[in-house]
Amino acid sequence: MSTNNETAINPYEVEDVRGVLHIYSDGSIVRSAKPSFSVPVHDDGSVIFKDALFDAANNLQLRLYKPATSSSSAKLPIFYYIHGGGFCIGSRTWPNCQNYCFKLASQLQAVIISPDYRLAPEIRLPAAIEDGFMAVKWLQEQAVSKEPDAWLNDVADFSRVFISGDSAGGNIAHNLAVRLGAGSAEVAPVRVRGYVYLAPFFGGTVLSKFEAEGPKDAFLNWELIERFWRLSIPVGETRDHPLVNPFGPVSPNLEDMALDPILVIVGGSDLLKDRAEDYAKKLKQWGKKIGYVEFEGQQHGFFTINPDSAPSKELMLLIKKFITENSS
Repeated sequence: MSTNNETAINPYEVEDVRGVLHIYSDGSIVRSAKPSFSVPVHDDGSVIFKDALFDAANNLQLRLYKPATSSSSAKLPIFYYIHGGGFCIGSRTWPNCQNYCFKLASQLQAVIISPDYRLAPEIRLPAAIEDGFMAVKWLQEQAVSKEPDAWLNDVADFSRVFISGDSAGGNIAHNLAVRLGAGSAEVAPVRVRGYVYLAPFFGGTVLSKFEAEGPKDAFLNWELIERFWRLSIPVGETRDHPLVNPFGPVSPNLEDMALDPILVIVGGSDLLKDRAEDYAKKLKQWGKKIGYVEFEGQQHGFFTINPDSAPSKELMLLIKKFITENSS
């Protein structure tokens, strides 16, 4: 029989998140350097990239991608890709993230910006949202710099910026859309033209039908969803926190808010699909310019898990069309 003293001396694991985040009974946290997606990086040289520090105080970096050669002399749109991971895991350096950014840069013929953000539970929300905003403020600094970085400034069109996020990154994109409002005047001369939410990570204290009844073996199952929220929401708050539930009891009223165009994407087998669809329906009823596309039978994150699948290729064409339609 173990004693309390022995337990204190030998802490045991109480949380394991995708094998990369381990939390112990004494409160200690161990993060593995190995990503949860162990796939090879497909770098064929058609896209070049580099890292930049965008928040020195928190030592946060972003990764910039651009086509090695551009088919046009015109400047390229800028497309943010904010990674997912339930606010608890993930990085711009993970191979699945890097591979998708290669595809985005080459297929969209755009400059891709993939920022990191502070992760929970060490640093809970709203830190990740603030970091997303800082990554856009960094772009504003580049746009007005007296010593511009030719690598970026010679090819990037700061007046055609699109903010996209995957899962938790989609949540960050939503919160940036609300913060910046239509026209994004706060970050001028950067002009955000639209937002793409890829399987946005929203929540609420009342479960949606699909959260409650959807497949238990889903890639993002309810146990994992609940764990991500428990570890990332501010201590003492619930899943109706304004950063989590866009329609919670204390969330800002989106009906009266002017927003830039939004495209919402979700897989038909994703437990988050009801919330994504509800979000799009409500905003459409309120007269916002919003599109919603559900890919039948697809799991959460299908586009990065299998970027060469037919649905993933179709999604890329939808994003390209969205950029074209909202570039002027």
